[in-house]
Amino acid sequence: MKYISTRGNAKEYTASQAIEKGICSDRGLFVPKEIPKISLKEIEAMKQSDYKEVALNILKKYLTDYSEKELKQSIAVYDETFSHPEKTPVVKLKDNIYVLELWHGPTLAFKDMALQIMPRLFAQAREKNNSEKDSLILVATSGDTGKAALEGFKDLKGIKMVVFYPIDGVSDVQKLQMQTAPGKNVEVIGVNGNFDDCQTAVKNIFLDKELNQYLDKFKLSSANSINLGRLVPQIIYYFKAYLQLLKEEEITLGETVDFSVPTGNFGDILAGYYAKQMGLPVGKLICASNKNNVLYDFLNTGIYNKQREFFKTMSPSMDILVSSNLERLLYHVLDDSQMLNELYKTFEETGKFELDKKYLEKIQETIVGDYTSEEECLETIYDTFDKNNYMADPHTAIAMNAALKNKQRKTIVLSTANIYKFSSNVLKAFDLEERDEFKNIEALNKISKKEVPSNIKKLKSLEILHTRVVDKDKLEDILKTL
Repeated sequence: MKYISTRGNAKEYTASQAIEKGICSDRGLFVPKEIPKISLKEIEAMKQSDYKEVALNILKKYLTDYSEKELKQSIAVYDETFSHPEKTPVVKLKDNIYVLELWHGPTLAFKDMALQIMPRLFAQAREKNNSEKDSLILVATSGDTGKAALEGFKDLKGIKMVVFYPIDGVSDVQKLQMQTAPGKNVEVIGVNGNFDDCQTAVKNIFLDKELNQYLDKFKLSSANSINLGRLVPQIIYYFKAYLQLLKEEEITLGETVDFSVPTGNFGDILAGYYAKQMGLPVGKLICASNKNNVLYDFLNTGIYNKQREFFKTMSPSMDILVSSNLERLLYHVLDDSQMLNELYKTFEETGKFELDKKYLEKIQETIVGDYTSEEECLETIYDTFDKNNYMADPHTAIAMNAALKNKQRKTIVLSTANIYKFSSNVLKAFDLEERDEFKNIEALNKISKKEVPSNIKKLKSLEILHTRVVDKDKLEDILKTL
């Protein structure tokens, strides 16, 4: 399996080269030359498989320059760091709704599903490619990616990591998780700006020739979902969810199911698109947005326009106006790099582009857009608990609301974060909110009866290690001090 740039650069890369490099030199993202296929017979054969076995079957199709031994060494992390035996359990609710819980990893967010295995794949890639320089990994985060990356890459030899996050755009728990992150090789920087400012700055750093010369002692890379090593592992849990329903006789082999995905940077739902293209019986992928509903507008009109008001919401991990992974979807739909280049040139110059109707209709065959207001989000948290005795965080509630509004068949809702990462916002649904985050956690525990994870409990006593805050136009200066 070879990987090429969405922007048309003809050079081909192995999986390990693409993972180590992170982003293409021509501003594009790495995509597989062809999407591998998997038959219903192969799916049926995996019905009794555990998460590690499913992971091996999927990753072997994409990471073809990794040996089976290397893949197994990386996949072993799921047993070492995840608290639930199923890793990604599916919980059945009423009305043919199922919840896929993706937050049983060490940082209690779905980002762990990729960011626990990616560091191992990355370290193996460095060995494969005989890398002599240390790697400098830059990460922009809207909340969850930062801590998950810090946890996965901490103290790895030959790797330094810098995480940028919007200082006022994450939850209190997310901020504490990052500010207390240990590791001699990591640095966390708060930014006076939003996630898009952080993400744009990181992309520009990759393309800044002068700065790259200054940082010549490093090999730049990224752990954001623009990196192939983030995207591919996310495909696994779509298959695992389907297999659990198959095993429990909730569905029959070949029966289509829908997935509702809380969406910000478009990586999670893109993994579902790849799963469907591979052959997983997926009907629709519901792209669930919050008040920053730029994707909803695009999926309904074909116009992508970032020139709009940015809202800070109760679901901060989705507070994004520039969804990087949309570029990968457009590459596959257009099948024309020149046309894609023209779209993104227009986007860079004007902040918007418009997709031809025939291509939009092709996307709409698979992906449905929906969005949830702040009021609807709170109502959904309350109603889901009242009706099913199931407590959802705001991101999950947005996907739940979208699933209920668009339900045509059995639907799996992706639950992307543990409720205790967003206690204050969850409590708003019950008209209960204290000022102190840890009092909020106690209050939510009394209502939900769900145990507070130990790594949330101990946050209160951890030392704050990272306090630097910079303006959004000063991120490059930080790197000159490394």
